[in-house]
Amino acid sequence: MKISIINGPNLNLVGTSEPEIYGNESLDVYIHQLIKKYDRVDFSHFQSNIEGELINEIQKQGNADAIIINAGAYTHTSIAIADALRAVKCKAIIEVHISNVYAREHYRRESHIAPACMGSICGFGLKSYELAVLSLLS
Repeated sequence: MKISIINGPNLNLVGTSEPEIYGNESLDVYIHQLIKKYDRVDFSHFQSNIEGELINEIQKQGNADAIIINAGAYTHTSIAIADALRAVKCKAIIEVHISNVYAREHYRRESHIAPACMGSICGFGLKSYELAVLSLLS
């Protein structure tokens, strides 16, 4: 199985920025541990703070079996990312968030990308990524 993990703005700062929300562990370190743990999965990993780069990366995933996406703040604002997710031909797309977006600010409770995804996982810290992988493998 080929799974592409795509992360949006500010997720490169996980582990150092707002540790009370996102924890102290680096997302990059966590993703590399996840890749090692599930070595039978063909993972790719991409992070950008730039919306257009995220869209370009999504569009490149036509041969992936699945996309796990944490679009960060673009989740709540980007119709373009939602359109790109709808256009890509992969079997499954899962929206992931480290924090529980429904327990945070009101504006974080609406996701423009959720309707383009088979499901959403949020609030389990970095473990949200592994829960997405497990759902894809089951």
